[in-house]
Amino acid sequence: MSHQVGLVEVVLQWGRIGCIGFGGPPAHISLLRDLCVKKKQWLTDEYFEDAIATCNLLPGPASTQLSILCAWTVAGIPGAIIGGLAFILPGLLAIIALSMLFLASAPPEWVLSIGAGASSALVAVALHAGFSLVPNSWQRTQSKFRWVAYVLVGALASVWAGSAVVLVLLSCGFVELLSRRTWPRRFSPSLSHVALFVGALEMGALRRGIDNSLMWTAFKVGALSYGGGFVIIPMMFNDAVHRYSWMSETQFLDAVVLGQVTPGPVVHTVAVVGFAAGGVMGALLAAAFAFIPSFVFIGCGARYFERIRQNTSMRSFLDGAGPGAIGAILGVSVPLLLSLSRGWQWIIALCAVGLVFALRRSPFQVLVLAGVAGALCVQFGAVLPSS
Repeated sequence: MSHQVGLVEVVLQWGRIGCIGFGGPPAHISLLRDLCVKKKQWLTDEYFEDAIATCNLLPGPASTQLSILCAWTVAGIPGAIIGGLAFILPGLLAIIALSMLFLASAPPEWVLSIGAGASSALVAVALHAGFSLVPNSWQRTQSKFRWVAYVLVGALASVWAGSAVVLVLLSCGFVELLSRRTWPRRFSPSLSHVALFVGALEMGALRRGIDNSLMWTAFKVGALSYGGGFVIIPMMFNDAVHRYSWMSETQFLDAVVLGQVTPGPVVHTVAVVGFAAGGVMGALLAAAFAFIPSFVFIGCGARYFERIRQNTSMRSFLDGAGPGAIGAILGVSVPLLLSLSRGWQWIIALCAVGLVFALRRSPFQVLVLAGVAGALCVQFGAVLPSS
């Protein structure tokens, strides 16, 4: 499909979605469908569904890649670049501004109380994000036993492996390739080299750190993550808090909250980590290395996306890496829960679980309510958690 849509139109429409796209990938997909399929009729519904399926096969932020792919379809390469930036930049600017407030040397008490309350609800949001991926993944798998094994391995890696969880997800994908005997013979050397390259970089970082540590951390988030926004938490937590000490555990939880409540992709969280590591320039650098892979994937492969979707090897790999990512997302709820140091935070966490699963409130609503609850608790005498 090919449409000649003006770049001004792309900026206005994709920028609007970037400004109002609260709620993560489901909201982004709905807004893009309303624009491209229903309102403007630039794309057919079948094409849009195929685009979603293809982007889900790729690592990195799927809704960002979908927005870039739709812009590429209607306005070519210039449209992809401009549309992708228009989708990303509003939320990026907002989260950098909020980082200045939340990561200040002495933030106001009301800021700390809102952050402490909202971070208490992250357990519920993580569980919701993980369980929402289960039905489709479970239905697609060819082996229920392997699916359960991948989920368990991913969960354990999320708790114990820190940022090395990326190696576990890659391993799950390669194991599924081998188990189905769908290893692509023509490309098996290159795939092996990619795995060895990633492993060498990660192990080098684990042993002594690397000069470009922020760029590597951001690159892992943008190019090697499967399963949605929450899988980036175990990938970044160890790097940001323990290995490089860019921020405290409390500040990292605030960063995750900011990534959830600002418009645009949840991967914006990496900009907060970048801000803690190197100020505004660090935030921009981290965002660049997190989002550039999405532009590269779509720019190089958009014209072949139907082949990508039908590629047996890629689907097999995702059927292993996907359940591993689900396990990693569910597993991250353990360190998130253990990070809560005050009794009133545990109460908010339990209430948040009830709101998400029993009353079916959106994660965005729950985080906002939890932030308000935290502010009220501190106002009436509750003690803030230590930094």
